Amino acid sequence: MLNIALFGPPGAGKGTQSKKLIEKYNLTYIATGDLLRKEIAEGTDLGMEAKALIEKGRLVPDDMIVQLIERHISTEPETKGILFDGFPRTYIQAYILEGLLMRMGSQLTAMLSLEVPRDILVSRMLERSQKEGRSDDTLEVIEYRLLEYETKTTPVIDFYRDKNIFYPINGVGTVDEIFERLCSAIEDALTKHWMNVVLLGAPGSGKGTQGKIIAERLGLGYISTGSLLRKEIKEGTEIGQRALPYMEKGEIVPDEIAVRLIERELQKQKTVRGFVFKGFPRTIVQAYILDGLLKKMNSGVSVAIDLKIPSLESFKRLTQRAKTDRARTYDKDPELIINRLEEYDQKTSLVKSYYKKQNKYIKVDGIGPVDVITERLLEAISQAFRMRL
Repeated sequence: MLNIALFGPPGAGKGTQSKKLIEKYNLTYIATGDLLRKEIAEGTDLGMEAKALIEKGRLVPDDMIVQLIERHISTEPETKGILFDGFPRTYIQAYILEGLLMRMGSQLTAMLSLEVPRDILVSRMLERSQKEGRSDDTLEVIEYRLLEYETKTTPVIDFYRDKNIFYPINGVGTVDEIFERLCSAIEDALTKHWMNVVLLGAPGSGKGTQGKIIAERLGLGYISTGSLLRKEIKEGTEIGQRALPYMEKGEIVPDEIAVRLIERELQKQKTVRGFVFKGFPRTIVQAYILDGLLKKMNSGVSVAIDLKIPSLESFKRLTQRAKTDRARTYDKDPELIINRLEEYDQKTSLVKSYYKKQNKYIKVDGIGPVDVITERLLEAISQAFRMRL
């Protein structure tokens, strides 16, 4: 997910730029002020409680703000990411946002701060006040709002600067010029936050099912060499014809075939910020190859997760799959199944050791309902990725 916090003093142009960012990156927009006004207008329990506090001149507490955000996020289950406008405003809220995103298996990609000189801000707000007929927006009130912003937000800026995701953006210029600066900062932030997951597991462990789910949940590209090869075979391509004899026996295809397919997929899926690799690498040589492929993109493997199930369970699942329309040719021969399981253990032991030495290897229990296993995997990925930021 692409999660952005858009910062800036009153009059910096956050509202204008938010609309453009939401459209470009297909983000869910969260402005705590708007959410609060909506709750009050609809007369919800939360809205009435907040209204009572506001009428007494008191601030809406953080726990209510969190409820607002969580409620809104829950209505956007398939969001590609979130743009936070006006949150976090305090040091404590910065920690709150960390926790909220962590629960989603995500994190903040970048804190973008629109920087505008004070005299320009005052001029903009006075002009806006006249256009909107707001008699309460006097010079004295504007000066107070700017001072309050500077006092409260300096610690927040330091919080994200320490995490190396704070981007000061020149907020003076045309709308399009400022927008281009924001987009450039986002692209830079994404190169620092790539997430590449290698999903290991014996045949029948559920890698295919889980790989697709994880990729969708995390907004990652999905690369399954097996699926790509079967597609080539079905279409009768040159690659498919070369791969067919190996695939029929359940054997590993030559590396140059797999690499050509992976390179092609990496080029096709340029808008994602990482990938889930299923079925590759299966050998230590392929682990080296994958490192080389990702290095060309200024990236690398973030975590290698081994989906563990007993060998007998693998055998049962593969023999059951042989009776369905998802059957592979090698599922129908018990001897081939056993050979595949043995080959997997032999060839991938070095791959596991390779990632263990880099502290990137994690084992996850692959027994249980699909959704339960998914949550285990997402938690493992989240923990591993947080350690690498």
